[in-house]
Amino acid sequence: MSVLSVEKGTTPGATPGEEEPPDPTGARHKLTAVTGLAALSLDAMASVAYGPEAIVLVLAAAGGYGLGFALPVTLAIAGLLAVLVASYRQVIAAFPDGGGSYAVGKAYLGRRTSLVAAASLVLDYVLNVAVAVTAGVAALTSAFPGLYGSRVWLCLGVLVLVTAVNLRGIVDSARAFIVPTAVFVGSILVLITVGLFRDSPAGTEASAGHASALADNATTVGALLLLKAFASGCSALTGVEAIANAVPSFRAPAARRAQHAEIALGAVLGVMLIGLSVLISRFGLQPVEGVTVLAQLADASFGHNPAFYVVQFATVVLLALSANTSFGGLPVLLKLLARDNYLPHVFGLKADRQVHRHGVLTLAAVSAALLVFSGGDTNTLVPLFAIGVFVGFTIAQTGMVIHWRAVRGPRWAGKALLNGVGALLTGASAIVVTATKFHDGAWLIVVALPLLVAGFECVHRAYARIGERLGVGAIPAPPRRGHSLVLVPVGSLTRLTSEALTAAASLGDEVRAVTVCHPDPEDRARTEALVRDWALWDPGVPLVRVDSARRTVGRPVAAYVGELAAAEPDTRITVLIPEVEPARLWQRVLQNQRGAVVAHAVRRDTDAVICRLRFRLDDGR
Repeated sequence: MSVLSVEKGTTPGATPGEEEPPDPTGARHKLTAVTGLAALSLDAMASVAYGPEAIVLVLAAAGGYGLGFALPVTLAIAGLLAVLVASYRQVIAAFPDGGGSYAVGKAYLGRRTSLVAAASLVLDYVLNVAVAVTAGVAALTSAFPGLYGSRVWLCLGVLVLVTAVNLRGIVDSARAFIVPTAVFVGSILVLITVGLFRDSPAGTEASAGHASALADNATTVGALLLLKAFASGCSALTGVEAIANAVPSFRAPAARRAQHAEIALGAVLGVMLIGLSVLISRFGLQPVEGVTVLAQLADASFGHNPAFYVVQFATVVLLALSANTSFGGLPVLLKLLARDNYLPHVFGLKADRQVHRHGVLTLAAVSAALLVFSGGDTNTLVPLFAIGVFVGFTIAQTGMVIHWRAVRGPRWAGKALLNGVGALLTGASAIVVTATKFHDGAWLIVVALPLLVAGFECVHRAYARIGERLGVGAIPAPPRRGHSLVLVPVGSLTRLTSEALTAAASLGDEVRAVTVCHPDPEDRARTEALVRDWALWDPGVPLVRVDSARRTVGRPVAAYVGELAAAEPDTRITVLIPEVEPARLWQRVLQNQRGAVVAHAVRRDTDAVICRLRFRLDDGR
C-alpha cells in the first residue's frame, strides 16, 4: 500500500495525530465545578503552607511584639482575597472564552496592555510550576535528609509525573488530584478546629532543639515592616486567577460552573488562612530554623502522632502537585495568544482529550530548565514569584471598571466600584511586592516582562507580513490550469519505482524520472545498467541522467529543478520522492534517508512542490 503526502501547502490547523474527537463538544473531557476546583486551585490551596510562614518570618524581625500583627496582616490579605474572588466572578461572566486579564486588557485597555497582562501571567505560571515542585521536594527532603543531594532529580521526576498526567487530559488530572486535595484541605480544617479547642499546645516536639528565628523584642512595628509582611503574605493569593483563565475547560454552562469553583476556592482559602493565623497567635508560635510554621501548628494541635504526619505528607503531595494549576491555565492562555497571532499557531491545536499538548510540553520544558538552573532550591525562585500575578490582577480590575461603564446594566455602579477598589489594592500590592523583593531577584521579572512582550510583537509582525503576502482577507484571482511536470528521483528499478511513476502519472501532464550519476567507475556502471534496464522495461517515461562531480543526491536534483523552472517559468514542477516505510519501527534505522536529503535540498533551493510517496511494507512482503 502506498500513501502520498504533500509537504508544500499544508492545510492550516491540520496536524497528523491531532484530530478532534468524535464528540464535538468534548463534554466528557471537560471540568465540573468540583473537578475544576481540584485541577485549577492547587496552587492557591497549597499557598497556606508558605503564606502564613512568609508573614511570620518578616514580622519576626520585630520580635514577639511584631508577631502580634500576624492576624491583622492576614485579615488584610483575606480582605484582598474576597475582593479578587468577587471581581474574577465578574471577569468569568464577562469573558466566558477565558484568558482572564489578557482578555479584559485586550477588550478595554489596548493591545499593548493586554500583552503586558499575558506576559505577566506566562511568567507567573512558569514560576509557579518551579516553585511548587521545589517546595514539595523541599518538604520531602526535610523529612528524609538523605535525599537532599538528589533534589534536582526528584524535582524533575515530579515534573515528569505531573506532565504525563496532564497529557492525558485536564479531566484525568483533576480526578487524579481530587483525593490529595481533599485530604490536604480536610486535614488543615481539622487542624484548625482541634487547635481552637486547645488552651495550650499539645506538643512542641517538632520545634525542640531548633534555633529560634525571632529577633530581640521590640516595642514598635513600622509601616514598612507591615507592608513587607503584607507583600510576602500575598504569595498566598497566586492561583486565584487560574479559574478565570481556563473557563473554556469547564462543561456547559461553563461560566456558571467556573464561578462556583471560584467562590469555593475563595471560601476555603480564606478560612484556612485566617484559621491558621488565629492559631499562630493563640499558641504564640515563633519561627524556628528548619521547621515550617505549618509543622509547628500540626504539632501544637495534634501532638507528635500519626495525625501530625498525615498533615506533613498531605502538604508534601499537594505542594508538588500544585504545579497542575499552571498546566490547566497556561495552555488555554497560549491558545488565545496563538489565535491572535502573538504566538506560533501550533499552540492553538488540540489533541485528543481536549489537550493543548504543545502548551503542556513547552511549559514542562521551560520549568525543567528553571529547576536545573535553581538547583532545586525554592529560595532562589520565591523572590521572583507573585509579581506577575499582581500586574495581571491590576489590569483585569482596571479593565472591568471600563467594562461596567460601557455595558452598564443592573447595579453597574456597585460592580465598577468593587473593581476600582480591587485595582487600587492590587496595584499598590504590585508596587510593594516589586519594591520589597527587587534586590532579592525580582529585577529579573522587571527585565523579562518587556522582553516577552517584545517577543509577542515580533511574532505578530511576522504573521502580519505572511498574511500580507498571502492576501489574507482579500479575494484571490481565480485558479487557472497550467502545464504540470512531475519529476521522480530513482536509483534502481523496483516495485517502488513502478508505484511512484503510477502516482506521478495521475498528478501531472508530463512525468520524467531523474537519476544522479557520480564520476567513480562503480556508480557509472550502476547508472549504465539502470539505463539499459529502463529501455527494456519501457514504462513510457523518459529517464534523465544528471551528472554530479560530488557524492551527493539532493543538490544535483535541486539544480536540475532550478534549470527547468528557469527555462519553463509557466510550468508547475512537482518532485515526487518515493520512500519505503518498513513494517516495524526499529527497521526504519536501516533506511538510507536519501528521500529526506532530496526533499530538504529541493525545498531549500527551489519553489517546487514536494510529494513524498510512502510505500508501506507489511510482514508478508
